[in-house]
Amino acid sequence: MSATPDLATRSALPAWQDLQTRAAAMQSLHLRDLWQAPSRAADFSRRTGPLLFDFSKQRLRADDLAALFALARECGLETAVTGLMRGDPVNNTEGRAALHTALRASPDEVIEVDGRNIVPDVHASLVRMESVVRRIHSRQWRGYTGKAITDVVNIGVGGSDLGPFMACNALGEFIAPAARDLRLHFVSSIDGTQIADLLGSLNPETTLFIVSSKSFATLDTLSNASTALQWMLEDSGDEDLMVRHHFIGVSARADRMTEWGIPESNQIGFWEWVGGRFSLWSAIGLPVALLLGMSGFRDMLAGARFMDQHFRSVPLEDNLPVLLGLIGVWNATFLDIRGHTVLPYDGRLKFFPAYLTQLEMESNGKSVSRAGGALDYRTCPVLWGDVGPNAQHAFYQLLHQGTQAVSCDFIAPVRRYDEHRQNHELQVQHQLALANCLAQSRVLMLGDACVEDGESAPGFRRYRGNQPSTTILLDELSPFTLGALVALYEHKVFVMSVIWDINPFDQWGVELGKQIAESTYLALQLRQTGAFDGSTNTLMAHILAGGKEAS
Repeated sequence: MSATPDLATRSALPAWQDLQTRAAAMQSLHLRDLWQAPSRAADFSRRTGPLLFDFSKQRLRADDLAALFALARECGLETAVTGLMRGDPVNNTEGRAALHTALRASPDEVIEVDGRNIVPDVHASLVRMESVVRRIHSRQWRGYTGKAITDVVNIGVGGSDLGPFMACNALGEFIAPAARDLRLHFVSSIDGTQIADLLGSLNPETTLFIVSSKSFATLDTLSNASTALQWMLEDSGDEDLMVRHHFIGVSARADRMTEWGIPESNQIGFWEWVGGRFSLWSAIGLPVALLLGMSGFRDMLAGARFMDQHFRSVPLEDNLPVLLGLIGVWNATFLDIRGHTVLPYDGRLKFFPAYLTQLEMESNGKSVSRAGGALDYRTCPVLWGDVGPNAQHAFYQLLHQGTQAVSCDFIAPVRRYDEHRQNHELQVQHQLALANCLAQSRVLMLGDACVEDGESAPGFRRYRGNQPSTTILLDELSPFTLGALVALYEHKVFVMSVIWDINPFDQWGVELGKQIAESTYLALQLRQTGAFDGSTNTLMAHILAGGKEAS
């Protein structure tokens, strides 16, 4: 897919070399110096739909931004976006498309994979989801003793867990009336602690498990699913009966769901062209649909579709995902900022940074180009984050007075949802959170220049500032705006991958560890040591001895 196959590396591009020169010059400038232009706030902000995007606190001048747009065009970004949306095999190492955007397409769109329009299949899957949601909400889905379902447990890991878990926590205030008596739970950890603690609080007669796995071969997920099944069988030894009434499978592999025992009537499929960490919009989002109702889930799809259309059609200079991605490349590659933190100032978005750690680092944590050559420049930074007010009392110390540069994204809704607009204290607290959001980004930018006597303070009270940040304000957190926000970051990841000339849709870096884990597990089961390196052999011997001195 590389738009410049004649160039061995992106760093040979004229625009790239220009940006390296510009980045070197930026080292002698402070963000305070960039605010001499009176129109900076207006020039370095964009508004689209329910999002205001302010990047005026980035270490970036207007001509630097123009140079980034020049690089994007030299890298063929516009052509790459068209290919992504069209269904080209952009996942070159696995030879397939990456069409998560098709999951939120309008019914009248035509998107083809191998000559077949896939949009009708997508909407057929949504209809199947809706049927399941309606049966559970209407209390027509019954357990094996005839009692209605009261608890739903989503069993998944990675993209089959992080997205639905994040969205359900963010949108709890939008719960559908029919779901108010339904309890949702999430299990992902392979060590058994999560599921063991949870099962002790559930009634097997009224519990439904959603087993979510694209491959339906992930050891973590199948291990937890087997534990759940064995727990169910303690009540009744009829496995077929239990699975039929208490298990739903969500996967791209119908054959493996059937082999596990899940009947076709309890299966909801999706497709190989859906990457796991981009699968929230598919049947993987069933827990979200159960919480919000299908109308709420469709609102979230509509928000993502809004951002898709923006990404596809708006010129680079005003395109939010393009701006977010190019700024990310500027910071990580050219300014050599190796840490990035995401700081939502709303407790409902607590798990959004964790969701982005997989989305960004699994996608762009690569050191090899699309052509297979080693890269001679830095790609994805280390990403982490937390709810801003919590983070202020944890790692902000490093941001303000540490020895390394870190780029930041501040995210906050302008208005706090209150169904009746009567909770005055909630509104006051929300204003306090917004004040902290604005204050922290200002101090990170200006340092102790924010106060009159800052420069005369002793060293341990000095703030150097010059930490770059972007602020994203949502009109209000809702299914639509959350959909738009997630899609914004999905497309940011793609933009960065095009500039870096890497494939963001594979994850070979996680595969070897999974393979070695299987052979190590077998060795533990057989109580065999000595086949591995010295450290592993010693640790295994200690484990097999039960933590005691090995004889």
